[in-house]
Amino acid sequence: MGKIKLTKGELKRQRDSLRQYLRYLPTLQLKKQQLQMEILHQDALLEEKKQAGLAKKNQVQVWVGLLADKEIDLKPMVKPGEVAISLKNIAGVDLPIFERADFASWDYDLFLTPLWVDSALEELRKLASLREEIKVLQRGIDILRQELRITTQRVNLFEKIKIPQASDAIRVIKIYLGDQMTNAVGRSKIAKRKIEEYAELSFAS
Repeated sequence: MGKIKLTKGELKRQRDSLRQYLRYLPTLQLKKQQLQMEILHQDALLEEKKQAGLAKKNQVQVWVGLLADKEIDLKPMVKPGEVAISLKNIAGVDLPIFERADFASWDYDLFLTPLWVDSALEELRKLASLREEIKVLQRGIDILRQELRITTQRVNLFEKIKIPQASDAIRVIKIYLGDQMTNAVGRSKIAKRKIEEYAELSFAS
């Protein structure tokens, strides 16, 4: 704590600051709890989507041999052209939410294209969508963790520094002002007694 002014004005300022810290701290603590809970929820969701992605990857393995056909290139058709994302406010944080992955349309000859292509394309697009959703979830978790780090720092700042400093400053100023008042009363009594003694001497003479 730096040097503080031992005045009534400073006492008021420190009291006002302490009231603000004590009023704001519960809001920060609540935000911290909400962020922690949301991170746990998002982590569980991310793990669920990763497992779904692995399962879907195993499912599309049946198409690997067929996709080796150089005459049929499905890569451009299974790469998302645009990923739609919405925002959800969690404890004052805008969290990205995966909506869908859009893919380019593909016009092909029904007679010349093998029958399995439709099924392969659908499954591969599902896999690609899952991968994009996983990316969005991970990005959201990173945002939440960064906000949690900042919020935790603020909670610690209030709990361990600002509130103790203001409380200590108030204590020191009150002690000083109390001492000053006691001294002033003492000086007043001494002055009064001297005046009375002087008055008595004057009357005696």
